[in-house]
Amino acid sequence: MELTVDELATRAGVTVRTVRFYAGRGLLPPPRLRGRTGLYGADHLARLELVRELQSLGLTLAAIERHLEKIPPDASPEDLALQRALLSPWAPERPEELDRHELDRRAGRHLGEETLVRLEALGVVERLPGGAKVRVISPALLGVGVEMAALPLPLDTLVASHEAVERHTTALAAELQEVFQETVVRPYRESGRAPEERERLMELAGRLKPLLIQSLVTSFQRSVDKAIRRSADR
Repeated sequence: MELTVDELATRAGVTVRTVRFYAGRGLLPPPRLRGRTGLYGADHLARLELVRELQSLGLTLAAIERHLEKIPPDASPEDLALQRALLSPWAPERPEELDRHELDRRAGRHLGEETLVRLEALGVVERLPGGAKVRVISPALLGVGVEMAALPLPLDTLVASHEAVERHTTALAAELQEVFQETVVRPYRESGRAPEERERLMELAGRLKPLLIQSLVTSFQRSVDKAIRRSADR
């Protein structure tokens, strides 16, 4: 595969300016030259797609640079695709921008000003300039967020509860990802990156997330029950 910078940008769904910016930051290796024309290959496209995946996770450019430093410069397109597969199962939903009418339809009810204030404080939505639209940070959590916002509890209580869950689940996800990298991905790299092993890892990455989520929910329920019993025994 040989692509000009315009063709690479089109395939990756970015602008030529973005490609050149990434290259300038060292996120993409230099192109191969044919005369005065720079040519990009499948490895450039795979690395560019990985950068976009990392951006979708909310990583800063500095964090992306640190992540890419751990990947060998000569990593094949297949290895880079594996990196994306390992990241994608942990990636959050893409935020959506909705007008107020569509937001009410998704929520199944009219959301008044007070409810919007509470949803914004909970990190479920973000109001956009002009007030006509909102950004739903996690569409899957909109229903839960609406129900939480409707509870007759002080906003401080809801926010503190949300922040506690966010803090601990973020730390847990980071630890689990590190465990997977150290105990699965590293041995794969050190064993020579057999193609059949790569396919197995990509399949495992896709199956792991729902199992861990189910385990997390069950464990959390047990922990809440224990906390309630300890509190009642005091």
